[in-house]
Amino acid sequence: MKINTKKIFISLLLIPLWGGVGIAQELEDYLQIAAENNPKLQSAYTQFEAALQQSPQVASLPDPTLTLSAFGRMIETRLGAQEARFSLMQMFPWFGTLKTKREAADLLAEARFQEYLAMRADLFFEIKKAYAELFAIEKTISLKEENLDILDSYRELSLSKFRSGSSKMVNVVRVDIKRDESLTEIELEEEQLESLKKQFNILLNRDREAEVSIEDTLIFNSGIQNEIIDTEAAFSTHPELTKFDKEREAYEHRAETAQKSGLPNFGIGVDYSVISKRTDANPPMNGQDAIMPMFSVSLPIFRKKYKAAEKEAELMQQAAIQNKEARENQLQSEFEQTVYDLNKAAKLLKLYERQIESSGQANRLLVSAFSNNDGDFEEVLRMNQDILMLKTQQIKALKTGFTAQAKMDYLSAKTENYDETN
Repeated sequence: MKINTKKIFISLLLIPLWGGVGIAQELEDYLQIAAENNPKLQSAYTQFEAALQQSPQVASLPDPTLTLSAFGRMIETRLGAQEARFSLMQMFPWFGTLKTKREAADLLAEARFQEYLAMRADLFFEIKKAYAELFAIEKTISLKEENLDILDSYRELSLSKFRSGSSKMVNVVRVDIKRDESLTEIELEEEQLESLKKQFNILLNRDREAEVSIEDTLIFNSGIQNEIIDTEAAFSTHPELTKFDKEREAYEHRAETAQKSGLPNFGIGVDYSVISKRTDANPPMNGQDAIMPMFSVSLPIFRKKYKAAEKEAELMQQAAIQNKEARENQLQSEFEQTVYDLNKAAKLLKLYERQIESSGQANRLLVSAFSNNDGDFEEVLRMNQDILMLKTQQIKALKTGFTAQAKMDYLSAKTENYDETN
């Protein structure tokens, strides 16, 4: 299925709290480290460098053939006895054969380079995704630590009212239960954070105990923006698709090479015979060595191998076209999901902002009512828990939006220009 050109309007309505467009400096540093150190990425680049060495191999003439013959028993000629014979022959393939071989090898090397670029873009996406996860957990821990202070203040309030006889001791117990639950959650999330930091360092191929710094906020598209994305234009430069284009072109040249290989090869050489002088006579040119130019031609009469090679190249062309179409469809599907994720994150962030503001007002009213002996303390705790949940969901929505933006950069072939070949 071909992707028709279409322009999709993406409204990113993210609250101003989360900053402008860009990537935090720490994250840029981590991407640079990964570009230089990730062994899988280094391997892909090494394979590209190895592929570059194919061109001089396939574009070279075959080695010339030197034949030396020494006669154990002299062969007599009119001018004397043949003592030795030297033959030198150089074969030449059909015109243009070496050129098509070289072009095919160069295109396959370009395909390996595009494969490397795709792997680098995917690695950068994984790093941004992991970074967003670290951010979300760290901010969630901070939220719950702040909530502990709030619960402590509620405990003091309920304990004070219990001592004055205007509240029940059960309210103090309820706060203690919430505090214990929150402490356990913080402990588990701190352990998870440490584990994810080690995994993050492994992804960068550095000491797993190395310090990982996280920015105070995730920075991506914010405010009201209408971003027009031409999916066909974006995907046309995507390295995964460009790789298949290069492979298809390479196999086109291989098919041409197979055709030319089925044509005759030509050889040019020289034959030199060492002649000794006759002693029993003295004919003209007695003992003069013989030089004889030679020309040879191959006879490619066994056609099956050439036809099979041509058919193989044609089938590989078809496979490259099919692979590109399949991956293009997959990228289109991922793009549609990413657009949805971006819009969903934008709408949820605006919703949570409104709800947190309204819930905060409601919570202050409930606390005030309870302080004046005109409210239910259980409602205070429930509203506080709702606010904590909304703020946690707000962080998750930001993580989702940042990850979706990173995915969009990958899909539209936007890659940072980091030098991984140092």
